[in-house]
Amino acid sequence: MSTVSVTRSIEAHAADVWRLLTDLTVRTRATRGVEVLTPGGFGPGTTWREVRAQPDGSTLIEEFVVVAMDPPRRLVLSSPGAGVDYRVTWTLRPVRRRGRGCTQVTVTQEAVPTAPYGRVVALLLGGLAARAVEGALRRDLADLASATHATTEAA
Repeated sequence: MSTVSVTRSIEAHAADVWRLLTDLTVRTRATRGVEVLTPGGFGPGTTWREVRAQPDGSTLIEEFVVVAMDPPRRLVLSSPGAGVDYRVTWTLRPVRRRGRGCTQVTVTQEAVPTAPYGRVVALLLGGLAARAVEGALRRDLADLASATHATTEAA
């Protein structure tokens, strides 16, 4: 199993960050390739698909399922892959900074090989894949910070 974790502070209260993190309507508008696959509100079992452009120009399609949540502190997602299953955990921790609300957000992705070739690929591409995942997680955090900033400024 390989794990990559990234943390960033966002200048907003945890409840505001949580609302944007779990609002698939906002995510659908912000990310062109998001398709919600289950009806109803956001919660365990909610499933959606994201189509993302990769830095090399290729396209990555990922499907996410909400496994667990503890609003506004923790969100756990699962994403099946080819030979590897992924678990993505978002953790929000309120902190006080300059007398204002601030949230330390950590996103962690764990990759668990589910087939022999998944182990081989992880061994051969481990460091390269970890750097790519870290970059993607940093972009996700930057997007969340931008969306949170835009929303709190408009309020």
